[in-house]
Amino acid sequence: MLKFAPRHTDYQQLPEPMKQLAQQRWQQFIEQHEPAPQRQQTLAAWLPWTMAISDFVCKVVMRYGEQALEPMFRRQPGSHKAALATQLAPCGDSEVQVMHALRRYRQIEMARLATQDLMGELTVPDFLAANSSLADALIEAAAEWAAKSQQARYGQAFDSQGEVMPLVVIAMGKLGGEELNFSSDIDLIFCFEHGGQTQGGRQSIEHSVFFTRVGQTLIKLLGQQTIDGQVFRVDMRLRPFGQSGPMAVSFAALEDYYQEQGRNWERYAMVKARYLNATPELEQQLFSMLRPFVYRRYIDYSAIEALRKMKLLINQEARRRGVADNIKLGLGGIREIEFIAQTFQLIRGGRERDLQTRSLIKALHVCEKLQLLSNADVSRLHEAYMTLRKVEHVLQQLNDEQTQTLPQDEDTQLRVALACGFETFELCQQRIAAHMQEVHRQFLNVVGSEEELQTENDSALSILWQDLLDDATALDVLKEAGVGADHAGDWWQAIQLCRQQVRKRSPGTRGRELLATLVPRIVEYAAQGAVAVESLQRAFAVVQTIASRTAYLDLLVNNAGALRQLLVLCHASPWIAHQIERYPHLLDELIDPQQLYNLPELTSYRAQVQEFLNRIPLDEMEAQMEALRQVKQSFQLKVAAADVADGVALMRVSDHLTFLAEAVIEQVVAMAWQQLTDRHGAPPGRDLHNSGFAVIGYGKLGGIELGYGSDLDLVFVCDDIQDTQTQGERPIDSQQFYLRLAQRVLHLFTTRTLSGVLYDVDMRLRPSGNAGLMVIQLSTYDDYLGREAWTWELQALVRARMVFGHEHMHRRFEQIRRRHLAQPRDLDALRHDIVSMREKMRQHLLKRSAQGVDIKQMPGGMTDIEFLTQYLVLAHADKYPQLCTYTDNVRILEHAEKAGLLNQAQLAVLIDNYKLLRAKNHRLSLAEQQGISHDDLSANAEQVLSVWQVLLGSATVNKAGAEAAK
Repeated sequence: MLKFAPRHTDYQQLPEPMKQLAQQRWQQFIEQHEPAPQRQQTLAAWLPWTMAISDFVCKVVMRYGEQALEPMFRRQPGSHKAALATQLAPCGDSEVQVMHALRRYRQIEMARLATQDLMGELTVPDFLAANSSLADALIEAAAEWAAKSQQARYGQAFDSQGEVMPLVVIAMGKLGGEELNFSSDIDLIFCFEHGGQTQGGRQSIEHSVFFTRVGQTLIKLLGQQTIDGQVFRVDMRLRPFGQSGPMAVSFAALEDYYQEQGRNWERYAMVKARYLNATPELEQQLFSMLRPFVYRRYIDYSAIEALRKMKLLINQEARRRGVADNIKLGLGGIREIEFIAQTFQLIRGGRERDLQTRSLIKALHVCEKLQLLSNADVSRLHEAYMTLRKVEHVLQQLNDEQTQTLPQDEDTQLRVALACGFETFELCQQRIAAHMQEVHRQFLNVVGSEEELQTENDSALSILWQDLLDDATALDVLKEAGVGADHAGDWWQAIQLCRQQVRKRSPGTRGRELLATLVPRIVEYAAQGAVAVESLQRAFAVVQTIASRTAYLDLLVNNAGALRQLLVLCHASPWIAHQIERYPHLLDELIDPQQLYNLPELTSYRAQVQEFLNRIPLDEMEAQMEALRQVKQSFQLKVAAADVADGVALMRVSDHLTFLAEAVIEQVVAMAWQQLTDRHGAPPGRDLHNSGFAVIGYGKLGGIELGYGSDLDLVFVCDDIQDTQTQGERPIDSQQFYLRLAQRVLHLFTTRTLSGVLYDVDMRLRPSGNAGLMVIQLSTYDDYLGREAWTWELQALVRARMVFGHEHMHRRFEQIRRRHLAQPRDLDALRHDIVSMREKMRQHLLKRSAQGVDIKQMPGGMTDIEFLTQYLVLAHADKYPQLCTYTDNVRILEHAEKAGLLNQAQLAVLIDNYKLLRAKNHRLSLAEQQGISHDDLSANAEQVLSVWQVLLGSATVNKAGAEAAK
């Protein structure tokens, strides 16, 4: 067995600077603790030398004196469990005293081990076993006290046999393998046998809550920094779901997690898992439960690829941190020896039970036995491992610091060399370099080179998707990628949150592989494009939605153009990003950027929507509904993409959205007609072409001014109905038929499917509003407009347009509309009605914001211009019937100017401002700003208000316009 020992422990033989330090510290110790002459003579043979080598041992000895020296002097410890029980007994229920006692015991025992190791009295395996045994005892003592601390209030957790259930602590990593290095954090997972309620306390709580409290107390006892330091740094990131996961989980939840979501690196970690604070029965139960996850029954060559990728990322991190001198993470370091052993364990451990060991050394010798590695290779790996671990311990024993980096200063280099038995550090370094070179050679033989590992899909930022990456490294990686120092923290937080959310969606093995490629690439592209973190978060929201849908992940991983388009659109518009997030089928539209930005001719929407639906059988109504929603969303995305790229003019944006809506309406009516006639037949002489049913579009739809997310203001009308019945197997009255047809149309629009609703529909503009009939005969509609319509209903009629119906119904509707708009009116009464209605609307609809203005409802805003336009039609259409020709505001205003109702300056004010505000409204919709602009629009509002005052003669309603628009 390799044993490393210094050449001497006589401080008189130390080089001069260290000799002086030893003398100084030894004298200080004598003065402070006054040992007896005989004891002083015994201690002088080794203690001054040890205190000169190790600052840590010096501090402990100086602080605790004989308490620290007594165990060192007798060299061998007693039972840690018994000793800790004795020391904790006087503490009672005082958490402060328990923390002090645990830390004192740890410091003294660690100083004992450091002294024995530095003096060469322990082999490396002996030291590893002793250090791990000490950690086990401290953890179990702390766990026992933590459970008792909760007992008075919450009682205890009992199993089905009535026995007390412990908090089982799964020791991972080096502690799990009983190979804990000197100054190490400890990786733990907390679990318990099963759920239930605690019993015997003042309050009963769920086992999960109880053991979470116990676990939190345990972490505090061990990990909290006090004046006495800490027992161990506790790392819980290996638990299910990492930092976002529950503190303690039941055995069943643990099993479910690893079966459903366990990843290759977690298999790697679980090789070392060991169970503390548990009965032998619970240990066996856990081992049997987790073994199938770690060790596959077949020879698992997929494990080698996962380990190779892990090592590649570790190498990348090592380079970034500048760890060429790191004997753990550097090339040929301790980590590579572990990888060699665990590669064979994961590949063949399911078939070869001897490989199912936590011990790295045992695993290497089993590899030799199975002829997976030669005798010479195992011997060289064994020697390298012992040497590197010895050096690691010495580095940490100097000052109880978790470091594996060879020192740069001469003083520390000399200490390391002397403790390892070398005369100079150069000789020590040469031995280390030779071992690491040999380890790396063997590693490459087993796992492969970086060039072999790196594939075209690997991003330089892949390291950012690793669970256990520390914050400092992540921030450095992001800064190197081009993310500003001020923003790197926000980016890293977004990446971490994305990882937490993705894990909740159970992406599966293939999904995890794709995500490990996709997310770093998104970060890389986003950094190249210098986008804001909000854009990155929007892209991540899409990723979270598709995390369990590998087809979409595949699409983005294997199509760089689509991924770049996603980032472009997420950066340009939160509305677009949220559309893609809600409806991932839209990702298909990103594959061909040329097609994405190539909008159809306006007149072709009907044919294209029809063509899309032709793929779906007529009798599959749910599929038809879903397809109609998807085609609408796809075309809407195209329009928005062209809009944000400045590839389409403002007026054309509304044209496209309106023509798309009309094409959808036509298909909805056709679908409803098909469903109804299949059951009841059609009214006599009617078919889909001449159905006797029509849809009138009001508001933005009627005015050909639809925006993103606009609802549809609709009124359903029908021809005058005769007293007839439909001609089918189950005939119904024709009047009932049209009512059901209207209801069916509304149902098809508003039913929420996987792809959402088709359009929100507002029918409050029908005669008598919500109290009116769902569908009304044209003659009744005509009569209502003439006898009962309010001024505001006639204003709405200005923008009304039939968007579906037979040609003869179109003609009849236009006649009705023109006749009622062109009635002579009392202008004073008209102005009063319009001004009053405008004020009521503003009071109810104006969005008040300290940061901006409501561009629609503000005085001098879009709605004021629309009211002015409606006033011109209602006031003057009796003399200028051409005002009734169009339903959109711009062309109505142009006709008003030709009729002499506006001068050219007024026309320019209204049209220019209307276009400006509409353009801003489109942009605000895409930015999800709810119509609130942060621009100073006071000058524009004043211009509109000046025209308002001329035409309507009232400044009272809008007198605060200029101020409100600022």
